[in-house]
Amino acid sequence: MKIYLGNLSRNVTDEQLRELAAPFGKVVAANVARERTGESKGFGFIDFGSAGEGQAAITGLNGSDLDGQRLKVSEARSQSNRSFPGGRRY
Repeated sequence: MKIYLGNLSRNVTDEQLRELAAPFGKVVAANVARERTGESKGFGFIDFGSAGEGQAAITGLNGSDLDGQRLKVSEARSQSNRSFPGGRRY
């Protein structure tokens, strides 16, 4: 299961996300989304080995503090479920 973490501090690293998620289960991948310049976009994703682990992380991390920022955590939406301005899909 993939979860989304929003409102990340610009200083948060992939490794910090991995450490944050580890108590909830097997972390398959943890990534901070980055601009082409390498600067953080302020959100990231964590992949867990199971849906139960991902749900536990959502419950445990949503609203928690990381590097002075209150996290917004939810299940990641698939790319096909995202819409763009004007309702267009690409």
